Amino acid sequence: MPDLQIHYDVPAGGDLATHYARGESRPITVVGNPVLHERCADVTDFGDDLARLVSDLFASMRTARGVGLAANQIGVPLRVFVYLCPESYDRAEDEVWHAGHVVNPVVEVTGDGTGAHAEGCLSVPGARAVVPRAARVTVRGFDLAGNPVEVTGRDLLARCFQHETDHLDGHLYLDHLTAEARETALGEMSEPAYPVVPNPTAAQDATRS
Repeated sequence: MPDLQIHYDVPAGGDLATHYARGESRPITVVGNPVLHERCADVTDFGDDLARLVSDLFASMRTARGVGLAANQIGVPLRVFVYLCPESYDRAEDEVWHAGHVVNPVVEVTGDGTGAHAEGCLSVPGARAVVPRAARVTVRGFDLAGNPVEVTGRDLLARCFQHETDHLDGHLYLDHLTAEARETALGEMSEPAYPVVPNPTAAQDATRS
């Protein structure tokens, strides 16, 4: 990825270089893994473990070349997401990208416009589908130190905030599709170019029960 102009929406906890140096890249969970299909727990401890988790999320997002990543996508069922995302869909070379993290996020629609654009997900590798989303939203939550944060985004950044908060509620973008469109998207999944967590097999599930 070329050098980016980056605006740090939530500067607490260091810049990207700090997170990349401290973080560990973890494999991504994929559709069917139970951790993706249940609501994540609120964060109550704003300590070192949370700081490491945020750094791991940034490192994992860089490995998978995503623009957003929720904690349950690396197997941690806590309400945290990170993002490194432009606002426009064309991702112009000179565009400023937004970087940040939000703990215990709540998304509020702050505009009347909507957009229906193709959406993908690191947890559904290779597949894309058109999903209507609000074109302008505000996400509120906390930073690593427990300080309140508020970030407004439009277009692709707004979609990112909605997509990642959906993850923390136990939903994938697939859940916004018709049954037919969902089956089509699942059929388009391909081998990812990044490490993933193997899903439990039926035999493993039977052994655990």
